[in-house]
Amino acid sequence: MPGTTSRYMKLNLSSANQMNITRTASNEYRLTTTGEDPYIVSEKLMRSVHKDSVVLTFEYKSSAKIDFIQVFLGHPITEARSIFFGSLSPTTSWETASLNLYEIINKLSWGKVGDVFRLDFGNRPGINIEIKNIYFRTLNEEERGIVIAVEEQTKKDEAVAQSLSKYIAQKFSSQIEEVKVENDKITISGHHAGEGTFSLREILPNDTLTTTTHFRNRIPLENKTFQVTVDRKGYIDDLQYDRILSKWVIVKETPSKNEIASHARYADIITPQRSMQPGIMKSKKGLGGFFMNQFQSDLDILGIHSITVNIPFTVFMYASPGANRIAHRYGNKTYYFARDGYLNGLDQALKAAARRDIVVAAIILVQKASECADPEIGRLLQHPDFTSEGIYTMPNLTTDESVHCYAAALDFLASRYNTPENRHGRIHKWIMHNEVDAGLTWTNMGRKPMMVYLDTYIKSMRMCHNISRAYDGHSEVMGSYTHSWTEPVELYASKELLENLVSFSQVEGDFPWGVAYHPYPQDLNEPKTWLDTKATFSTASQLVTFKNLEVIDHWIKQPGNQYLGATKRTLWLSENGTNSRTYGEQDLKEQAAGFAYAWKKLSKLDGIDGIQWHNWIDNRHEFGLKIGLRKFPDDETDPGGAKPVWHAYKAGDTDEEDTVFDQYKTLIGIKDWSEIMKAIH
Repeated sequence: MPGTTSRYMKLNLSSANQMNITRTASNEYRLTTTGEDPYIVSEKLMRSVHKDSVVLTFEYKSSAKIDFIQVFLGHPITEARSIFFGSLSPTTSWETASLNLYEIINKLSWGKVGDVFRLDFGNRPGINIEIKNIYFRTLNEEERGIVIAVEEQTKKDEAVAQSLSKYIAQKFSSQIEEVKVENDKITISGHHAGEGTFSLREILPNDTLTTTTHFRNRIPLENKTFQVTVDRKGYIDDLQYDRILSKWVIVKETPSKNEIASHARYADIITPQRSMQPGIMKSKKGLGGFFMNQFQSDLDILGIHSITVNIPFTVFMYASPGANRIAHRYGNKTYYFARDGYLNGLDQALKAAARRDIVVAAIILVQKASECADPEIGRLLQHPDFTSEGIYTMPNLTTDESVHCYAAALDFLASRYNTPENRHGRIHKWIMHNEVDAGLTWTNMGRKPMMVYLDTYIKSMRMCHNISRAYDGHSEVMGSYTHSWTEPVELYASKELLENLVSFSQVEGDFPWGVAYHPYPQDLNEPKTWLDTKATFSTASQLVTFKNLEVIDHWIKQPGNQYLGATKRTLWLSENGTNSRTYGEQDLKEQAAGFAYAWKKLSKLDGIDGIQWHNWIDNRHEFGLKIGLRKFPDDETDPGGAKPVWHAYKAGDTDEEDTVFDQYKTLIGIKDWSEIMKAIH
């Protein structure tokens, strides 16, 4: 505790957002949250904070659980200058909260006279909070140990990142040319060059190729040109796994060490077990986040030809049997999936889509351990470096048993939703996780160098691709990205992730991945996307929003970015919408105008294959946004009512399009729709 009360931090009451707050004593405050974004900014620092004082500490009481605390260090106040902390429990007696800001304070050199910080108290209204004695202190012994461990891990991660960058740029004279997977065997073909002893080695998803010192399953290579056939079933001790998940590499052996002599290669050809027809979209119009409710007739009325569905499979996955659970054998181990609840609703939604020949993309989400239905599944699948910022976790691909568990979940879904008769419905595409360029929030594995993060993400994509292709020869995985293009939203920018994904694919055997992009307006609250200042018509634009879709349309069509250099990859605008700030006439009109602008643009861009509007229906848990085609289902005057944007969406791609859309040209500031199309530079 500081020696004098003059060292306590003061809060600027006039900065309060979505809270009612009063000062009850010199260093004590009482507040009530009134919305989904309650925060307050401190007064400017009157004196600098000591460089060793990096733990923000305060005492608090709370009437309910505060889901998270987010601390921003300004100025400026931006997401990139913020850090999340876990929940604060409800309490009627004073408890102490300690928020370790060591890393971010040192990164930003924060703590000078005039600096401020902002405290965000979760995202729920109606919580009564008391807070007092806010100050910065030095690290205690336990916290110092954590900092040292984090710094050591960071050094290791940076070394791995450097090795990965070197690997994809390296030229090898030896090459694996093809990996073919059949029902019970895998054939690997290639050649090696140079003198010495060479062998073929298997690399599993939980192996780090570029830094490993132990290569598995040695297969001697006697001839320079080789074709090796192995059993598809593999074993790690007593655990049977599917070698469809593996990649293969040539290793040169010397008395002192083994070193990689080629790029590794994943499966090129996978023989599917079943004969499935490809999903064909007859229109670019789709819906995001579909689920069964009283408005499912919108699929027909709006002319929907594609949907996304969220599948947080950890909601219904178990490690042990139980009442009404489906047993699923994977390898020599059985996992269990609860039939009732979420899975039943998913079946109904996918069957409704299948009856209409609607193309479906599943969004594969992995909950943090504390939210998983089964703690054992949570233990296996939460990434070991997951941090409290995360809403979802990157799947843990660091151990044999965790990889097996994740593969079993994907195998269950792929086998269930790829049957010729569509018994439970159909999944055509697999969107891997959510907004990985905002990975701290949406697909968390801690603060990792970009190449380390991407390496794990690619492993997850490859696992899903290979498993789903074993059932459906047309299945496709897609990467999920925010509207960030060259400006990182948190740690990464979507363009750098995509460009490095291309590089990995080129050296390890290309596969037909697609892009699930989220080109929301620059300010998600502002529907007039044509005003976006950070969305320019340059390939180096900071953002890609509805305003400058030409940028990503151009990128996806470049030969260097195409599958095998010849086939355009699928590009969906898989989550995006314009907001109506209120249900007032002008706000609703601006929302519809934003859609009309986006539709007129994307309908002319042949690199874009579809848009899945999000949200279909306004959602109380969407951070205060009203981006749905319909109003809140519990709206007092018009529950679930169709908004003007619903009518515009219905008109899109029909003879009524211009009749409905033309009323918005004046608001946009154009006389002809051709004016919105731009050339990029």
